[in-house]
Amino acid sequence: MPPDSTLLAFVQSLPKTETHLHLEGALPFELLQRVRPEFTSPPASWAHNFKFRDFGHFEQELLDMAFSWFTSPEHYHEAAKIIFAQHLAQNVRYVETSFASGVIEFGGLNGREVLAAIRAAVPAGLEVRVFLGIHHNGAGPKMKPVLDEALTWKDLAGVDLHGFEDAPVEAWTAPYWAAARQAGKYTKAHAGEFMGADFIRRILGELQPQRIEHGTRSVEDAAVVAEIKRRGIALDMCPISNHKLMPGISLGNHPIRRLFDAGVKVTVSTDDPISFGNTVTDEYIALAERSGFSRQELVQLARNGFEVALLSDAQKKLWLGELDAASR
Repeated sequence: MPPDSTLLAFVQSLPKTETHLHLEGALPFELLQRVRPEFTSPPASWAHNFKFRDFGHFEQELLDMAFSWFTSPEHYHEAAKIIFAQHLAQNVRYVETSFASGVIEFGGLNGREVLAAIRAAVPAGLEVRVFLGIHHNGAGPKMKPVLDEALTWKDLAGVDLHGFEDAPVEAWTAPYWAAARQAGKYTKAHAGEFMGADFIRRILGELQPQRIEHGTRSVEDAAVVAEIKRRGIALDMCPISNHKLMPGISLGNHPIRRLFDAGVKVTVSTDDPISFGNTVTDEYIALAERSGFSRQELVQLARNGFEVALLSDAQKKLWLGELDAASR
């Protein structure tokens, strides 16, 4: 059933952010079709009630699609132009996106050139910050010098820990996250999507990230929720992704509702749209229709995104003013 037209118009009117987006996972379907013509229709995972078997099932399908296209900086540029245009069409004004260090390690690409290609695709009217996504085992002998050099890349906003959460957090990780902050880079980490609240506590203690990606299972421990609030850490949440990927989680029972009500600063993003068939607009509509968020609460979610954005106060002022007007 299509969303209520007045709700859709209201969501469209809101200036919004996207702070949890994997660029490879946002591959436009038309580009996938160009290199994989056997994709005559979107993936089965675009269906509303689709559920992946597990993270491995998801990752295998995602990588098969994404790395059919992302084979050169030029392809990153072409994809990013389409992705960012789609953001502007939804009234998204600010984006944080990551590209995978695996394209350097396994794809043979130059990370600095990929970063430049993404940055060159940013259109007028959209602010974009680009992160390097690094897997738990992503600092082997070949990659450690590259990762160290990446901290000198002027246009790299920060780093983000990706991949299987049950993989070991290796000894290099905490010193590297500290070095990134020392170099003026912003630090994130995926936690609490598949591993529980204890893993979030560990990541907070060892890596001290400035933002947590997902953090969904923090609700399992009130002390972890309290610590997240005490530190003022935002959770960049992706409800439709979790609905299709996390065991026992649906839009109807998604913990974003409890976390928001508990005063945790949560933001709303799409994660990997090529796998989930979602847009930022879809996320807001789903929260209103399936998770009981009022229009005033949708405004607050949008505010949260701008409040945590890597922008000056002056840059945020205009968009926050528009949101204030929407809430009156």
